[in-house]
Amino acid sequence: MSDPCWLGVAGLAKAYRTGSLRPTDLTEALIARIDRLEPALHAFIALDREALRADARAADAVFAHNGDPAPLTGIPIGIKDVIDVAGFTTTCHSAILEHAPPATLDAAVVTHLRRAGATIAGKLATHEFAIGGPAFDLPFPPARNPWNVAHHPGGSSSGAGTAVAGGLLPGAIGTDTAGSVRNPASACGIVGLKPTRGVVPTKGVFPLAPSLDHVGPLARCVDDVALLFAAMTAQKIRSGMPGKIEDVRIGVVRHFHERDMPCDDAVAAAFEAAVSVLARLGARIVPIDLAPLNDFADVTRAVMQAEGFAVHRAWMRARPGDYCAITRRTLLPGAFLSADALATALRLRAALFANVEDTFAGVDILLTASSMTPACRIDDPAEIARTYMRNARAPFNLTGHPALAMMAGLSPDGLPLSIQFAARRHQEALLLNVAAAYEQAMGGPRRPPI
Repeated sequence: MSDPCWLGVAGLAKAYRTGSLRPTDLTEALIARIDRLEPALHAFIALDREALRADARAADAVFAHNGDPAPLTGIPIGIKDVIDVAGFTTTCHSAILEHAPPATLDAAVVTHLRRAGATIAGKLATHEFAIGGPAFDLPFPPARNPWNVAHHPGGSSSGAGTAVAGGLLPGAIGTDTAGSVRNPASACGIVGLKPTRGVVPTKGVFPLAPSLDHVGPLARCVDDVALLFAAMTAQKIRSGMPGKIEDVRIGVVRHFHERDMPCDDAVAAAFEAAVSVLARLGARIVPIDLAPLNDFADVTRAVMQAEGFAVHRAWMRARPGDYCAITRRTLLPGAFLSADALATALRLRAALFANVEDTFAGVDILLTASSMTPACRIDDPAEIARTYMRNARAPFNLTGHPALAMMAGLSPDGLPLSIQFAARRHQEALLLNVAAAYEQAMGGPRRPPI
């Protein structure tokens, strides 16, 4: 085995069972890779190397004694630094909490992962309080894109996307309020799942907008995301995907990227290629129109600003200078949102939810673009401001339907392009199966040149 760092969750579990790899071997390989690449990638806020080694030795003993290992035994997982992990400070990448005491309890999702045998590798970079964008006026540097370190990796689960795509970890857990798991998955060429709202508990997660917040996994392939999702929820999700998708009705939503928020030519070409692949696999392609994308985006923005400012009101009044500039600009409009405006947004939210629900009466899966442009340079604030919100991810935070973003090719500049699948509520198994079939037809995951 030349480099175990590129084995995924399923591959590692198999290698451990067959004895071709030990958890301690993987751990040393990952630590060496992290030490080599982290100065350029900035994926981690905190990494406890000795705890990683101790957990790996314990996992070695389980496999050596022919025990009955839990499904994630010996698998190191990174946690976005808005999620509590006992013994680590939850900094939220902010000066506000940089020196807060370490958490004494694990978040509920971390408890589930540990019960499944996972090793918690450390805390991963995020945008400040999971909002805003990549910033250089914070206590920690922003994470970089492994496909090109001059570009941003998406966010706000930025370190999760970087660590997984860069081969630093086989999997990670992020949060997603308006696309923050699916954005780094899209920018970094990996797979990110936002589950049905409420399926993964948010207890122990610092809130951004509680009615939009979700917790979800990121990994390099769909099967690994399925394994992490099963561990996070104690659900039985079949591994070894894909199955057949003949006659699965896929609603193709083109107006999001053709009219509502016109995308780059490379994105449109990748989208049409994906439609062709799915049709060749036997899926029934059904053209679909939803409500305009900007309606979803406007309502999401209003809800997030109102709820986000409510979370941060006291600190914004007492310590405004301790936030980075982009976070202040993002949160402050919530202070001026009127009750009438919020009430209107909530009425529209109900109508948009009904629009998506009614659409699912005629199709099984929706296919949309994810990002309308590849990731831009991280040091170009004007281009970040222009492109960062050009995506089709927010609708499914607003409605709570499960959605998954994944790679659909490379741009002419060698940066990942992406698509998004969505499903009926609690239909993650079907969503994952369709994504896995597409992934297999495309030849599986691709590695960045790093």
